[in-house]
Amino acid sequence: MNIVKRDGRIVPFNRDYIVTAIKKAFKQANQVVSDDSILEMLESISIWDGITVEEIQDQVVELLKDFGYSDVSDMYSAYRQDRAIIRAERDSLTRELKRRLLAQDVENSNANMDERSFGGRMGEAASAVAKEYALNHIMSQASRENHLNNEIYIHDLSNYAIGNHNCLTLPIAKLLKEGAVVNQADLRPARSITSALNLLAVYFQVQSQEQFGGVAASSLDWDLIPYIRISFRKHWLREYRKLASKTSCPTFFSAPEDLSIDDVQYKELSLIYTYAMEDLQKELDQAVEGMFHNLNTLQSRSGAQLPFSSINFGTCTLPEGRMLIKAILEGQMRGIGKYHRTPIFPCTIFKVKSGVNKEPDTPNYDLFLLALKCTALRMYPNYVNVDWSVNAGYDPSDPHQETATMGCRTYNGYDINGLGYIKDGRGNICPVTIIMPTLAMMATERAKEALSGINDPTANNSLQEEITVSAFLQILDKKIGEAKDMLLERFDWICKQSADSAKFMYTNQTMAGYKPKGGIKSALKHGTIVIGQLGLAETLQVLIGKDHTTEEGMELAKKIEALFLKRCTEFKNEYKLNFGVYYTPAENLCYTAMKKFQEKYGVIENVSDREFFTNSIHVPVWKEITPFEKIDIESQLTGYSNAGCITYVELESTSKHNLEALEELVNYAMDKDIPYFAINIPNDTCLDCGYTDEFNDTCPVCGSHNIQQLRRVTGYLTGNYKTAFNKGKIQETDMRVKHNHVYD
Repeated sequence: MNIVKRDGRIVPFNRDYIVTAIKKAFKQANQVVSDDSILEMLESISIWDGITVEEIQDQVVELLKDFGYSDVSDMYSAYRQDRAIIRAERDSLTRELKRRLLAQDVENSNANMDERSFGGRMGEAASAVAKEYALNHIMSQASRENHLNNEIYIHDLSNYAIGNHNCLTLPIAKLLKEGAVVNQADLRPARSITSALNLLAVYFQVQSQEQFGGVAASSLDWDLIPYIRISFRKHWLREYRKLASKTSCPTFFSAPEDLSIDDVQYKELSLIYTYAMEDLQKELDQAVEGMFHNLNTLQSRSGAQLPFSSINFGTCTLPEGRMLIKAILEGQMRGIGKYHRTPIFPCTIFKVKSGVNKEPDTPNYDLFLLALKCTALRMYPNYVNVDWSVNAGYDPSDPHQETATMGCRTYNGYDINGLGYIKDGRGNICPVTIIMPTLAMMATERAKEALSGINDPTANNSLQEEITVSAFLQILDKKIGEAKDMLLERFDWICKQSADSAKFMYTNQTMAGYKPKGGIKSALKHGTIVIGQLGLAETLQVLIGKDHTTEEGMELAKKIEALFLKRCTEFKNEYKLNFGVYYTPAENLCYTAMKKFQEKYGVIENVSDREFFTNSIHVPVWKEITPFEKIDIESQLTGYSNAGCITYVELESTSKHNLEALEELVNYAMDKDIPYFAINIPNDTCLDCGYTDEFNDTCPVCGSHNIQQLRRVTGYLTGNYKTAFNKGKIQETDMRVKHNHVYD
């Protein structure tokens, strides 16, 4: 006889498979049965040519009951169910692998990855397997359900299983001074500004292989001072020898390598000094150009991904630091490649500090103005507030304690485990994000149940709203606690990994505090573990029918954010880990969370009638408000975040001609205690003639349609946003109101 398998294959009937399954059921029921008894039962089974496996098993279930083995029949049914679940998971994974490997229905969950490339397809396939394994075999059932139920999202799930961490601010000064060990070679200390900036790109690339998030430098202008001095000394000595061979020179002196380029000993020979400065400037400009080209071409991950790199600078008032700041800004304005395209990486971040560069009479004010000009042309740099109140306890004499961040908005605040406000060697270890609109809908359902038992005609919308808000805050409080448990679970899993999993990081102590006897937790404990959030605006709409652009909405928003901060502060003190409130930069999540929400709750006006949820606490992009009003609103909430946030304003492309207005905006944001601020100005580039402006689909110069439509969609810039992002982010970008248009 032939039977039909579940996958449609026709194979000869084999009674041994049924015997084995029945024996397992008896064993599970703690009963003993002989082979003869099983064979006797099986004689009652009807087998015909073409019978299906399911039809045979249905008969076995009934047969066991007929012979008085009801409990064994139940075990057999449970076994069938377990096998069915395993098969369903396997089949689902197979379908997902096929979709990823063949680049079908590409989602672009990461705008820095080309999911159609060979590497991207292989990486996405591996990601699908790793996610499935993490969900089903590593995390707790509670964590799995929170993630699958669209309540608490686990970021970078594909990296959960292998236990690596998110991001890191590299100790650049240490690496450049001491060199480093990598698998294939030793890297010597830097001996010029050229080698220093080359090594910067190498270190960013190597570190990015041992984590899944971004890499950053906190104070690059301060860190590179020694190498500018070394380079200048070489140029000065070369010019000195040239002149000495032709004419009589004063007795040669031995200048120490750490001598300032502004030192009188150099300046005494003015002609030599002038030539040496010209040579230094040429080397510096070329080195900066090399850095930009390296960080935009050294693909270090599958799918043609570049390291998510960020550099902070702007507060060094020494001549070497000022030279570097100027060179970086001018290099960014020049652009890269044949048509001088806007560099995607690194995300440059200008550190605004009162008394240093913010006011007209300060030492680096001219560089602040240059930064504004660069922003107008290239969207970078962003602006970080060194005077931010949350970082107020830092030592102002140490630039490595100044406020610094990444393009993804990660911020490392005060370390409860001994490093204080130091940023280098610390990063975010792992994040989760609470999908607040889901919790808001759970609260409305709970409120309806509570009101259903009240037969009071005077009960009105106000009472329902009060009960709904109260229920939401209770649910949110519970979910924040569960988010804490999920983070501790993942943190413990990461800490169980071997230091051999990240040899570069632990051998060279790029993550601070590592002690072999203490395991990798000795370093990881200095990083942050953060609770993020999504969709504040939509949550408020569900709860009270108004978002935080209204007085009532803002009042409730503050209660919500205060709860986040209160709980994270308690967790930090209780567990001696750096819990923090994170305003999530949802890239793919804003779309996938909305899709799940719509599947469960349908389309709700002003809540789920779009393809995306609003990122964290941001004002909805479609709101017709001025840039100052947007800053006013968001600045009331940014102080509740101690692990990373950003405020954007959208401007017309014509704003590049009004630097005074840009200066006013940046200063206004800093004065409002905004920690991290960015200005979005459309940047379209014709890839045939190089013309850059806002013109969308057609170049006004040559008529080409080969256009790069560059936008800042989340923290970092990307290529053409209409091909690099999912439908949610594309719609969100297209719906953005130009705030200065409203203002005008």
